[in-house]
Amino acid sequence: MIGIVLVSHSPALARAAVELAAQMIPTGGPTIEVAAGAGGALGTDATQVAQALTRAATPDGVLVLMDLGSALLSAELALELVALPDLEVRLSSAPMIEGLVAAVVRAAGGADLETVAREAESSLVPKQQALCHPPSEVGAGQPAADAEESVTLTLINPAGLHARPAAQLASAFGQLEAEVVVESAGGRADGSSMLEILTLGAGQDTDITVSASGPDAHLAVETARTLVSQGFGEL
Repeated sequence: MIGIVLVSHSPALARAAVELAAQMIPTGGPTIEVAAGAGGALGTDATQVAQALTRAATPDGVLVLMDLGSALLSAELALELVALPDLEVRLSSAPMIEGLVAAVVRAAGGADLETVAREAESSLVPKQQALCHPPSEVGAGQPAADAEESVTLTLINPAGLHARPAAQLASAFGQLEAEVVVESAGGRADGSSMLEILTLGAGQDTDITVSASGPDAHLAVETARTLVSQGFGEL
């Protein structure tokens, strides 16, 4: 599993962002290291970032999310300070809060660094669609090839597929050997992408269809059935 480093001018902001992201997955998420503040004041410090990179290092690489301005400069300098020549590091242009939430969910499902980075950098899509602002690039779920299992379920939790339920589905599906597609009247989504599931805009009493193929197809469908029937723990 990849590691994640959060570079922020504000320790309080970084802690709050990590707390929010942690709410999206029950257990087993990626390591998140914070490099925030400079000498007790607002700011960033390349040495702190380098130390955070070392702590977060995994064989699968590290994704770095930053807030603004000098955070990028500090992260770039930190790369020169880290004595781990084989460590793959990706500096992300994703918005820090949305990007962190998206990255944590996707990483928890076992996705590689490239996939997690792409998910983080697409994290504004649900907000852009909700505000009718065309995003620069919109993900689109593809049909599960030769779907072996499918089920249609009615959402019973009060808010439907908002962030936390979408994260539960994506995290669960991402850990299975299955291609999963979630469909509703709002369209079609890759089941392992929290962001694409959110774009369905599926509220309470909406029917969704979960289709899956692959060795864990049956388990994927039953997982969806269980989560939906339990109201994603929100009843």
